[in-house]
Amino acid sequence: MKLIDILKQKKPSISFEFFPPKTDQGEANLWQCIQELSPLEPSFVSVTYGAGGSTQDRTRRIVERIKKETKLEPMAHLTCVGSTADNITELLGNYKASGIENILALRGDAPEGSSTFQAVAGGFSYATDLLEFVRQQQDFSVAVATYPEGHPESTGGVHDDLTYLKMKQDLGAVAAVTQYFFDNAHYYRFREAADKMGITIPIIPGIMPIANYAQIVRFSAMCGASIPDWLQQKMQPISEDLDSTKQMGIDLASQQAQDLLDQGAPGLHIYALNKSEASKAICKNLAI
Repeated sequence: MKLIDILKQKKPSISFEFFPPKTDQGEANLWQCIQELSPLEPSFVSVTYGAGGSTQDRTRRIVERIKKETKLEPMAHLTCVGSTADNITELLGNYKASGIENILALRGDAPEGSSTFQAVAGGFSYATDLLEFVRQQQDFSVAVATYPEGHPESTGGVHDDLTYLKMKQDLGAVAAVTQYFFDNAHYYRFREAADKMGITIPIIPGIMPIANYAQIVRFSAMCGASIPDWLQQKMQPISEDLDSTKQMGIDLASQQAQDLLDQGAPGLHIYALNKSEASKAICKNLAI
């Protein structure tokens, strides 16, 4: 089912995001996670493209296997990194032949070792270009990414993200999935500003359950997600106790998710990190 039709359903969407492992054992662990989360009947699941576009083949294989072997609706991440228009045309053809109907189009991060993003010859420099190309090639539902706190490379902060999101909507994006955040006020301000700009597509908030605090600090520094003082005060004293950290992460993510749903968020996109424990617990706490 296409994302545009999934999001027309009355209930809020619940989705999980996975990443393609670099090893066969990691891939086996991912499939165990998928099997454990499948009974929750998520609205869709997404598979990332790998840092710097490093795992394109595994992404394609995992997405196609999800479609073939499960009842889940997969959404394949697609980035501009390291791919020409011809490469992407071929990949989209493979996806179409496999029954994949949903794409999340992003610019992507610079390849490892590069400080700035630079398109390859015959490729794309911006997510808007990739989005437009995908929409011209095949009949996919295309979602996009957005940053309620502003993209870390942006000089114009949140205003730039809103401007680009409006462009993406006008080019045919059917929904936006946000970078994770820990303070819901960022999302509410972003949603209000988006509404004033005529952005009407669903903006699905990303939820990151904290399982390893030091890891989240590193992730957040790279992606531009701020860590509020109150969260630091809760997490720092227990950061060496992984069990306590996991439980606190589940509790806080559940509270955050419930508030978002209470305030009319169209759904929740949970960054599962290829593990099922936190996602299952959050859904149980939300009575999903």
